[in-house]
Amino acid sequence: MNKLRLDHEQPISAGDWGWKYHHLGIPTKKKMPGETYLPKFKFYVSGFDTSPFGIEWMRFEKDSPVSKLIQTVPHIAFEVKDIDYELATHDFNVISEPESNSDGIRVAMIEHNGVPVELIEFEINK
Repeated sequence: MNKLRLDHEQPISAGDWGWKYHHLGIPTKKKMPGETYLPKFKFYVSGFDTSPFGIEWMRFEKDSPVSKLIQTVPHIAFEVKDIDYELATHDFNVISEPESNSDGIRVAMIEHNGVPVELIEFEINK
């Protein structure tokens, strides 16, 4: 039986595994100020670079190749030191295999209890 987490305790991902909060991604159908288009994934992102809380808005085109779960359910993102290690060590439901979105950044998406969780690895932190 798993130990119940007390109110003052960090979740296992942060407390035991050492993951660091990075951002909260929220799908929207509304055009947001300062959107940046990501043609490979056919969606727009905004807000991340100006939010003190790391809130990112995502607006998807109808034919976006991104998982419908990610397009419809908010996700939380964590910075990890080694995505490959985390995926090999834990029994995660992987919905997006690790890939490079830009120079020195790798991203993977997992699903936990119907919610997408993003893992981000920065080459500069290795």
